[in-house]
Amino acid sequence: MSLAWTDGISVGNAVIDSDHKNLIGIANNVNRAIRSRDSATLSKAFVHLENWLCVHFANEKRIAHAVNFNFSGHEQEQQYALNELQHLRDELAAKRGIWSDGAVEHFTGFLKHWLIDDHIVRLDMQMKPALQAHDYTFWPGCKYDETNHTAGRTADLYLRL
Repeated sequence: MSLAWTDGISVGNAVIDSDHKNLIGIANNVNRAIRSRDSATLSKAFVHLENWLCVHFANEKRIAHAVNFNFSGHEQEQQYALNELQHLRDELAAKRGIWSDGAVEHFTGFLKHWLIDDHIVRLDMQMKPALQAHDYTFWPGCKYDETNHTAGRTADLYLRL
């Protein structure tokens, strides 16, 4: 089951949408590693996913505060998600690539449900009305440059106005 970006899950902000597109790609890499039962690749894919989530969560928080969106519920959900993903990673790592087809479906289903249904649709869509009051490329104090948006470089991604 491959995850895909659609315009229907756009929250109305270039930074957050770009993060979500990247996270979907990374989650697909995790899913491929789970399905191929490749423990080494899976470990690297989980590290990449967790690192990107931290960047993404920081971006969301900064934007939410700038548009006066109450972000407290999001922060609790984000910490819960990181804990769940770490638990999932540890559980799969302990099995060393030997997991059943049922486990594969469970874990890949969890990623889809969490990222698309829970994180983007249930949580982040709550910010959409506040975000729509701003330009799509809104970033607090800066102009967003989507061509340079990459993990771990958020501080360098924006051009000072």
